[in-house]
Amino acid sequence: MLDQIRSFLRELKSETPQASGVNDTDVAAVALFFHVIGADGVIDEEESEKLRVLIAEEYNVDGTEMQELIEAGKKADREAVDLYQFTSVLNRALEPDAKVHFIELLWNLAYADGHRHELEDHVVWRIADLMGVSSRDRVLARQRALASAGIEDEADADNGN
Repeated sequence: MLDQIRSFLRELKSETPQASGVNDTDVAAVALFFHVIGADGVIDEEESEKLRVLIAEEYNVDGTEMQELIEAGKKADREAVDLYQFTSVLNRALEPDAKVHFIELLWNLAYADGHRHELEDHVVWRIADLMGVSSRDRVLARQRALASAGIEDEADADNGN
């Protein structure tokens, strides 16, 4: 019984925003951002810059607050044993349309360096699946990200052209 109470209190605490203004939902999202851009084993300058711009635009943060969020997300990704711990947080926090938007953000990060690596593709697919985003919505989000990146043909994206 005591273990159940402790577990319940830990869950409440994990859903409460932290004093610094960084909350678990934001950390979960940024951890998944890092997971996608790091899937191919290389985080290059274009991906890092796209990540910072995306965080600034989507979470309306800058300066110290942005750095805290980036560090918390990076640490959470490094310590993660699976994607579920992040997607479950986002599933509780996001409406269906927001989930599709989040998948589109992941595609934007995957295409930040001008091409999509098959490991990045797999990670985005897996996250979309865990978040209950349909295959159709995932593909449409990918197509919008391709257009946004100025990549006309997906084959070009795969070849880095």
